[in-house]
Amino acid sequence: MPAASDGATRPAGAFYGRRRGKRLRQAQASRVETGLPALRIPADGPVDPAALFGTVAQDVRLEIGFGGGEHLAAEAERHPQTGFIGVEAFVNGVAKLVAEVETRGLANVRVHDGDASLLLPRLPDAAFARVDLLYPDPWPKRRQRKRRFVSDARLAEIVRVLRPGGLFRFATDIDDYAAWTLMHAARQPGLAWAASRADDWRLPWDGWTRTRYEAKALREGRTPTYLTFVRV
Repeated sequence: MPAASDGATRPAGAFYGRRRGKRLRQAQASRVETGLPALRIPADGPVDPAALFGTVAQDVRLEIGFGGGEHLAAEAERHPQTGFIGVEAFVNGVAKLVAEVETRGLANVRVHDGDASLLLPRLPDAAFARVDLLYPDPWPKRRQRKRRFVSDARLAEIVRVLRPGGLFRFATDIDDYAAWTLMHAARQPGLAWAASRADDWRLPWDGWTRTRYEAKALREGRTPTYLTFVRV
């Protein structure tokens, strides 16, 4: 997978959309150039969370598609003894997270600025306490749905990297994608939907940091859904 700095193109069939939005301001570009290398996880081979975080992290979490990094940065600041691996292919979002890491002085964040589907197989078994997939691209047209990140194969990888009792959290403002995820999760061995009442998927999680994408959805009249699954 090309590094995020090499352009706006994406491989055919990739689950994400654009790689680049507005041209980065000079300060943003400089911050990415100087700050991202220290945060970026190795490009090849198995990923060892202990080597990434040392004794800093008692737990490790993964956030796939962190967007502008608001949620990831807030969680990392709130839980300094937890290591966070954030994945985002969109260059402008990576720039925003690098700025947040620098501003907040976060030592517990690492970044994969590429395709999450290529990272997952490199992650160790039962290593993560939580995996978050928040507002992924819904690819709403029927012919596009094969590009959705949620699939049988990728859910199997998420189950593999979660430790027993670990959580997979999914948020979307697209009802069809929520139903799609429930359908795929229901047939995934080792994954159980944790909801016992309607408020469990209607209300945000405790300590939830609203992303800019969620704020936009609410402004446009779309209702978010919050799904939590447990690795059994």
